[in-house]
Amino acid sequence: MKLLIIPTLNERKNITILFNKIKKIDQKIDILFVDDNSTDGTREEILYLKKRNKSIYYIFRPKKLGIGSAHKDGLKLAYKKKYKIILTMDADGTHNPKYIKNLLRYSTKFDLISTNRFKKNDSLIEWPIQRRFLTKIRYYLINILLGINYDSSGAYRCYNAKNIKLNDILSAKNNGYSFFWESLYLLNKQKYSIKEIPIYLPYRKVGSSKMTMSDIIGSLLYLLKYSLKNLIY
Repeated sequence: MKLLIIPTLNERKNITILFNKIKKIDQKIDILFVDDNSTDGTREEILYLKKRNKSIYYIFRPKKLGIGSAHKDGLKLAYKKKYKIILTMDADGTHNPKYIKNLLRYSTKFDLISTNRFKKNDSLIEWPIQRRFLTKIRYYLINILLGINYDSSGAYRCYNAKNIKLNDILSAKNNGYSFFWESLYLLNKQKYSIKEIPIYLPYRKVGSSKMTMSDIIGSLLYLLKYSLKNLIY
């Protein structure tokens, strides 16, 4: 049993395109949308897709509660429903479903398969210079401060739920963007096996990024506080 978790926030123009691409890759995969009270018709689009396809599920949340929180709620439901393989990806069109096959290919050999945007030199070539700069700075800061060598802030992943305990993922306390590096750091610390696959990551074509300057500053402060705490203890 395979489940793909996709958090959404005002992604109406993207989700049907994404859904069709996913189903061309894997007809048997179930899809769970976790929506944070979108106001652009995203929920209506999800309900329309649900009527056409029984493999679609959804969680409609009352307000924006954070991308990390959305992943946690999706993972809780996936474990409750006893899915063996759980994938996660963004809804903005930057995560190409063609990599699903590669993620699944390693799912029986590793506990966590994550994507890496830095194994390909031109992976972020479409991104604005300032976004490339911030992404690379975050990547190097995380690796230096936490002593890990992964591209740990990405959401495009595959969890082997037969091996990974849910509580070990949920031990990551952050409910925002820092959930991704915090959860990977903790899973690595727990000695789960981790595999990375290189991907090309285009810049979003439709809609706008949900990451604000407040998110960026908050994530940086959380990282500094987190690394200092781990250094002390």
